Amino acid sequence: MIQFKALLIKELKEAFRDKRALMVALSMGLLMPVFIMVFSKFAINEAVDNPPIYVKITGAEYAPKLMKSFTDNNILPFAEVPEDKKRQWDEYNVELIIPDNFADNLREGHPIDLILRADYSEKSLNAPIRRIKDEVRQHSLSIGYKRLLVRGIDVKLLRPINLQEQDTSAPTSNAVIITLMLGLYLMMGAFVSGQSISVDSSAGERERNVLELLLCQPVETYKIVLAKLICSSLIATISVTLMLSLTTVSVSFVDLAKIGATFSLDVSTFIALLMLLIPLCFLASSLQLFFAFQAKSFKEAQSTVAMLIMVPAMVPLAMMMMDNKPAWVEWAPISAQSILMEDLFKGLPVDWSALLVSTAATLALTAALVVGMSKRLKSEKVIMSLS
Repeated sequence: MIQFKALLIKELKEAFRDKRALMVALSMGLLMPVFIMVFSKFAINEAVDNPPIYVKITGAEYAPKLMKSFTDNNILPFAEVPEDKKRQWDEYNVELIIPDNFADNLREGHPIDLILRADYSEKSLNAPIRRIKDEVRQHSLSIGYKRLLVRGIDVKLLRPINLQEQDTSAPTSNAVIITLMLGLYLMMGAFVSGQSISVDSSAGERERNVLELLLCQPVETYKIVLAKLICSSLIATISVTLMLSLTTVSVSFVDLAKIGATFSLDVSTFIALLMLLIPLCFLASSLQLFFAFQAKSFKEAQSTVAMLIMVPAMVPLAMMMMDNKPAWVEWAPISAQSILMEDLFKGLPVDWSALLVSTAATLALTAALVVGMSKRLKSEKVIMSLS
C-alpha cells in the first residue's frame, strides 16, 4: 500500500506540475459550456425568429399578390438588401423566376411553373429555401381553395381527417439542441481530458527512461498501471464535472421559453450523470494507456490515442441509425451510457438496474485492460519500444 501511495503521489505531482498540459486537459470542460450556450442561442434564434430573406425575383410585376405574401413573411426582393449584407446575399444568389404568362395561366386555370434557382448543397440556404417553398405552396393552396369556393364546393372536403397532435413529452425533452450536444461532449470530454496525461505518463516516460527506472524497483507492475490510470482518470473526472457545473450556469442565459423547453440539472440528475461518466473516464484512460504502451514512440502514441476520440462520437451516431437496437447496447460500455444520459436529459426516472449493469461492464473491461497492461510491462519489447 505504501508503494502504491508513493506511485500515485508521484503521478499526481507530475500531472499538476505542468500547468500548460493541465489547462489543455481541462480546456474542454471550461470551453464547451460557453460553446453550447452560444450555439444554442444561435440555433433557437434561427428556429424561432423570422429573419429577412433577399431573393433575386424576375417577373415580380406579374404576380403582385404572391409578392405581397412574400413581403408579409419577410421574403424581400434583392433590391431592398442592406449594404452590409449585399455581398452575402449576392454570393447566395437565390433566384425566383416568374413567367410573363402568370396572370393568363392563373385566369384560365392552367398550371404555372415557377423556377427557384439556388445552390441546394449550401447548408446555410436550407432554411431560406424551405421558407420560400412553403410560402409558394401555401399561396398555391389558397388559390386552389378559392377556385373550389367559386364553384360552390366546400373546401372541407379536401381534409376529411384532421390529426390533432398532443405532445406528451416533458418540457426538458424539448431542449433537444442542448441535450444532444451536452451528451456527446460529456462522453468526448471523458476521452479527451485525460489524453495528454495518459500519453505523457506512458510513452513519454518511456522515452525519458523514467518507466525503465520504475520497473527496476521492487514493485508490482499492476501498481504502476493503477497509479497512472487513477491520475489520468482524476483529471478527466474533474473536466466532466466542470463541464456539467458550468453548463447548468451557461444554459440559464439561453431563452429556452422561445421553443417551449426547460433545462436544469438537479442534484439527483447530476449525481446519476457522474455515476455514468466516472466509469467512462476510467475506461477511456485505460484504453489510452494501453494503446500508448503499444506504440513505439511518443509521436506514434499521440496519433494512435487521438483516434480513440472518435469512439464516443461514432457509437451514438451508429445507434441513431439503428431501427431495432439489439439488447446488448443497453449494457455495453459507451452505448449504454449514451442511452441512459438521453433518458436523464428527457426527465425520465433513472433505470438503476441498467446503470449498475453498464457500470459493471465498463469497469470489467477496464480491469481487463489493466491486467493486460500489467503483463505487457513485464516484457522487454514494450519497455524498449520493440513491440
